[in-house]
Amino acid sequence: MNRINYQKELEKILEKEETKGKTLLLHSCCAPCSSYVLEYLHRYFRITVFYYNPNISEDAEYRHRVEEQKRLIGALNEERQKDPETGYPIQFLEGNYDKEAFFAMAKGMENCPEGGERCFGCYELRLREAAVMAKQGNFDYFTTTLTISPMKNAEKLNEIGQKMADEYGVTLLPSDFKKKNGYRRSVELSAEYQLYRQDYCGCIFSRMERDKRVREKEQTADSLDLDSK
Repeated sequence: MNRINYQKELEKILEKEETKGKTLLLHSCCAPCSSYVLEYLHRYFRITVFYYNPNISEDAEYRHRVEEQKRLIGALNEERQKDPETGYPIQFLEGNYDKEAFFAMAKGMENCPEGGERCFGCYELRLREAAVMAKQGNFDYFTTTLTISPMKNAEKLNEIGQKMADEYGVTLLPSDFKKKNGYRRSVELSAEYQLYRQDYCGCIFSRMERDKRVREKEQTADSLDLDSK
């Protein structure tokens, strides 16, 4: 079976002049991942960034990421005011921070490896809410920044997104934002805007895996240090 090139599917849509100025609800996982997507798409769409991430386990971490998202949007809108031709203004909408919804979804999958079924359930949790909000707000399209991450399954994200689109009667904007050096550009923009770049997705499970990697790295470094003495 031929795999779909979601970046090319997106480009086909962007080539159509009638998409200019249409509304897009962009689910964002964080400011760094949204940076390239906003730079890329706000020339075409009137974007509302929808920040819905109940997977983030710690309140302080959640608030930090929200504020970074707002700060980035503010900076991009300020730049647009100086040169309106660069794109449309960007709006922000914060979803409900309901950690219990994530834990209910993850029940029984606590020991799944990162990138497995628990992550797919998390994709659906967030994309379902995005589809609901797109329906309520009469948005022309909805999509997610999640496909920019090399660690996320873009094919699965688009598959789930289309399922939600069909269920709620809204239109998914297909994407694989890591293509065309999208991820690399997001790293550059993060440095340019001095954005906080987290080193785990946000959930308690990914944080535990992060902590394990850090410990193993420290133990390896200590071992090498002892060998050199």
